[in-house]
Amino acid sequence: MTVKTVLLVDDEENLRWALSSWFSSRGLSVLTADSGEAALEIVRHDPDVAVAVLDIKMPGLNGIETLSELKAIRPELEAVIVTGYPTVEYALEGQRLGAVEYLAKPCDIHLLFDAVQKALSRAASNPRWSKGQADAADSAEAMG
Repeated sequence: MTVKTVLLVDDEENLRWALSSWFSSRGLSVLTADSGEAALEIVRHDPDVAVAVLDIKMPGLNGIETLSELKAIRPELEAVIVTGYPTVEYALEGQRLGAVEYLAKPCDIHLLFDAVQKALSRAASNPRWSKGQADAADSAEAMG
């Protein structure tokens, strides 16, 4: 079985680096993106991404817009939203789009890690995720 990857999407470089290092040291496969647009490109080309951790306030696409686009590309993708600007509207929209968790920054890194683990468990138990993996592999093979 392919290792599932976590995609960290945040425009704050130091935060991306710190979270990526911490998650990697705990055995997770991690990719990072500095924008919603970069996240979309990664998900389009990497079938192993199972969970996106999204900041809300970013230049270009915000985290909610990015999540909406990610779900259009890969409906089985799980998401955790982390923001320094929590609002009820964003929380409700994130929930509507299927986010597993909505956390306010600064948040305890263990709480975030638990949310990511929960999202990975949901991805592992979702038969659409496995189908998405097979479809992506077939597509890559046909292109290759």
